[in-house]
Order: sequence, then structure tokens, then C-alpha cells
Amino acid sequence: MFLELRLLQFEDLSLGLAEVLEKRIESSDVVGFAEVTGDRNPIHLSEHFAAKTPFGGRIAHGLYTASLISAVLGTRLPGPGAVYISQTLNFRAPVRIGDTVRVEVRVAELIPEKRRARLACLCSVGGEPVLDGEAWVKVPGRGS
Repeated sequence: MFLELRLLQFEDLSLGLAEVLEKRIESSDVVGFAEVTGDRNPIHLSEHFAAKTPFGGRIAHGLYTASLISAVLGTRLPGPGAVYISQTLNFRAPVRIGDTVRVEVRVAELIPEKRRARLACLCSVGGEPVLDGEAWVKVPGRGS
């Protein structure tokens, strides 16, 4: 999963502008995320352990799913040069190995005097929300 870089300036943004990423979650993604973060909770790594939980099997780290939002912000909307200010996350449902996550980021508010944008973020699997929230980013302008 590599997104082609797209650089948008603040002046290029408009309410409703959106970008979508779809990513199939592989076991190697979850194992790699555990390696990088040190979060080795067996609900993510052990089918035997996870089978005994209410989820009935392995699930991806919630923050792995959230990191897909970061991929969109840093590469496509608004893209390189944007600076994260804040992110809220609401975890709605588990993401399982083999699920395809659809990540949609949409411009919800623009504050021109500060060159800030509020972005509505929604991750879904099969049309059902698994994570939502909003991000605030500072976006470079043509004159900065």
C-alpha cells in the first residue's frame, strides 16, 4: 500500500474535499505493528489466545487502523508539509485479519487566518464503521 504523494496548499482545500484509501489487513501488518510499537498483546498475535476472547479470533491493533488515517493525511489530503495538531478517535468495532478497511478523510472546516483544517475521519469495514474521529492539521499556504 503506497499512496502517490499529492501536495495540496491551504488554498487548494474546500469543504467536502475527500480522499479514500482501502487496505486489506494482513497478519504481517499486525505482526509488524507489534514489532514496531512493542504492543505484543496476544489478542493481536495469538489465534489460540484470541479465540477465547469475545472477539473469537485475532484483531488488529486499534492504533494500526488509526495509523491509516495518518497515511492519508501525510500523503494525499492535505499531503506533505501538513502538520498534525490533534486527532480524536472513537473505536466502534474490531478489525480482523483479512478485513479490508476503507479510510475516508473529508474536509469539514477551514480556518483561513490560521491555515488550519478540521478533517472528518471514518474507517469502515463492509460499510460498517470501525473507527471515526476528527483531525486538526496546519496546512502550508502558497505564501508560506
